[in-house]
Amino acid sequence: MEFALLDKLIFAAYALMIIGIGLWVSRGKGNTSEDYFLASKSLPWWAIGTSLIAANISAEQFIGMSGSGFAIGLAIASYEWMAAITLIIVGKYFLPIFIEKGLYTIPEFIEVRYSTNLKTILAVFWIALFIFVNLTSVLYLGATALDTIVGSGDGSIFLYSIIGLALFAAAYSLYGGLAAVAWTDVVQVVLLILGGLITTYIGLSHVSEDGGIISGIVSVYEQVPEKFSMILEKGEIITPGGKDAWWDLPGLAVLLGGMWVANLYYWGFNQYIIQRTLAAKSLRESQKGIILAGFLKLLIPLIVVVPGIIAYVMNTGPGGAFGPEYTDPSFIAEGGRIINDNAFPWLIKEFVPVGLKGLVLAALAAAIVSSIASMLNSTATIFTMDIYKPYIQKGASEKRLVTVGRLSATLALIIAVILAPQLRSLGQVFQYIQEYTGVVSPGILAVFMLGLFWKKTTNNAAIFGVLASIPIALYFKVGPSGWIDSPFFVELPFMHQMFITWILTMAIMVALSYYENKGATHPKAIIITKKLFKTGPAFNIGAFAILLIVTMLYAIFW
Repeated sequence: MEFALLDKLIFAAYALMIIGIGLWVSRGKGNTSEDYFLASKSLPWWAIGTSLIAANISAEQFIGMSGSGFAIGLAIASYEWMAAITLIIVGKYFLPIFIEKGLYTIPEFIEVRYSTNLKTILAVFWIALFIFVNLTSVLYLGATALDTIVGSGDGSIFLYSIIGLALFAAAYSLYGGLAAVAWTDVVQVVLLILGGLITTYIGLSHVSEDGGIISGIVSVYEQVPEKFSMILEKGEIITPGGKDAWWDLPGLAVLLGGMWVANLYYWGFNQYIIQRTLAAKSLRESQKGIILAGFLKLLIPLIVVVPGIIAYVMNTGPGGAFGPEYTDPSFIAEGGRIINDNAFPWLIKEFVPVGLKGLVLAALAAAIVSSIASMLNSTATIFTMDIYKPYIQKGASEKRLVTVGRLSATLALIIAVILAPQLRSLGQVFQYIQEYTGVVSPGILAVFMLGLFWKKTTNNAAIFGVLASIPIALYFKVGPSGWIDSPFFVELPFMHQMFITWILTMAIMVALSYYENKGATHPKAIIITKKLFKTGPAFNIGAFAILLIVTMLYAIFW
């Protein structure tokens, strides 16, 4: 099915609506840094919850997780369902401290707890990460998806898609700041969930004998029951590329191991995620938003993982499970790479009808644009508040800080737009950069966790811990890469590597802190009281419900 005029009109209407909402809600709110970077600290819980999901869900989820659903199955949903539990921990134990300290940025906490030098080092690291990895990859993956769905997949509209997505996000986020980003996210999330559910519904109706949803679910489960296993054993799932899926999701590590390192770092100490919670009317409002985001995370696998499993069912067996008319020859690419990349776009292009296709594409664009806008605003916030204000112009006026925020976000976007097309020829290099950027996350998580909850942690221990975590993490890279043939270098799944690196880094920090301070409390220690972590009835009930649902899901699909 082609992308018809009606689809184009629906997509254009969506784009104009988002830009209009963004500009409308941000009118008169760019006068102070609090207005621009923290939306005047006025966000209600439902805006925070939806904005958290909009910032999180991007082309990486729609394309990448659908591809993982195709290759691995429902087990990849652990990233989403365990994130729901992680959000509860963030809401109960991290947010009260962050909000009490009146933070604008995550690096600012490092200054409050440790030192200005360490804060500046991490601020520069995060700015580079957001620009050169996050923004660039979202633009690249988003443009690739649009080129596949709207174009012919030959790259004819790839560059135009990158520029279009960048201009779309810039049109409202550069002017309006976090207020424009957060309020448009409410609409974006409704769209992306609706679009994802439409795709899943249509996919299930095509694999069922009577066109029903329930019979479609039963049909998919009966044909590929192995795709509905959450805790994988070695050799249980072999991906189309011939790789054992256990190396990506090593059994109980998704519940008790390295998954926690990835999730706590991402949801607890990631500026473009945590920033909207800092912009809440109050701590209670922020915590209720966290609970809403947790419930929405439980729903995400239905709209990003299940479509991948449906695509797998349609494209396996002789001539496809449901006959040759459902088999796309491009899915038989060597190593399964095209299979994984094309699962979600293929469903949209082949099965979603005219009219709805424009709506589903709008949902995909909503996921991409909302993430770009969030990253731009967070990059600007860190640069302005942690670099420009303390080092370049200490007495800068509020108006000046807002202007610098807009200019720095514009520059970040221009750099990302220039770099994104290069990823087509530097794909392997970029994957290498992404993986090795993740090498530092266990060390940074160790610094935050001990900084929050252990009063004896010293600044020197934190600096040495971050630095020491890098060679520890790199040690685990030697075995899998085959650089040196020696039994000294072990080969472990990436999740195990992260967990061990995190534990060893904390052990080093504890030892150094005791050596340096002789067991004394650090002067900048966070004072924790029972009252600090007291939560309201809405949070408690919501948290219990999320824990119960996640427990049931794992019990059913173990």
